[in-house]
Amino acid sequence: MTKQVPMIKLNDGVEIPAVGFGTATIKGSQGVNAFTSAISNGYRLLDSAYNYENEGAVGEAIRRSGLKREELFVTSKLPGRYHHYDEAIKAIQESLFRANLHYLDLYLIHWPNPKQDHYVEAWQALIDAKKMGLIRSIGVSNFLPEHIDRLEKETGEIPSVNQVELHPFFNQKEQRDYHEQKGILTESWSPLCRAEDVLENDVLQKLATKYNKSVGQIILRWHYQLGSIAIPRSSNPTRQRENLEIFDFSIDKEDIDAINGLTQPNGRMNDQDPAVYEEF
Repeated sequence: MTKQVPMIKLNDGVEIPAVGFGTATIKGSQGVNAFTSAISNGYRLLDSAYNYENEGAVGEAIRRSGLKREELFVTSKLPGRYHHYDEAIKAIQESLFRANLHYLDLYLIHWPNPKQDHYVEAWQALIDAKKMGLIRSIGVSNFLPEHIDRLEKETGEIPSVNQVELHPFFNQKEQRDYHEQKGILTESWSPLCRAEDVLENDVLQKLATKYNKSVGQIILRWHYQLGSIAIPRSSNPTRQRENLEIFDFSIDKEDIDAINGLTQPNGRMNDQDPAVYEEF
């Protein structure tokens, strides 16, 4: 039986579930079915984005779930092509219209796109959208410490969340330490990395046997014990339930250290370094 997902308080007082459901690449009727299944299986955090083109499917799944709006935590993200202030405000409004929601629980700037150099302007738009009541909490995604320092210096506000690539082969220790120092919550995208890579890893397989859990459950529990919110993605109802069944055991410190030892100097899956990578 899946235990209730714990809640974590952000630096602005908003509470967020400790595990979420990733929605990238899932849309249309397939998306509605997958998201409805996820909600039925216990997920309360749905992580979407303007560029995923599935905010409408998320909204439809919410309506079909029968749950009250306040029982769910909905995230979306601002695309790089709308970093100019006026365009950012319109994009946030459009996200709400697509999902047929009155507010979003969390809205993130998807990538900093530093060569374009408009992310501070976009951040100011998020600050103001929060004041308008369109968003409960604001954050960023794929921002390096230098980007966040600039946001704080120029606007006086820091994000509640930074969603970054984080998995056993790229554990982002320096980034996570920075977040902890600043009181920013870390979220992990692609928390299971490439399934074929992690499922065949000897260290993770041995730990799965030791704890009588799947490799995926070991990894997701590792994220939880690091203090990061993982957002695994699966359309399979059995796997959806399995990915939430991580709160009935704990990984010993030496085994956490063993998983941390799998990290690689640049373990990014697709070489998406936020210092140079841009997404529009």
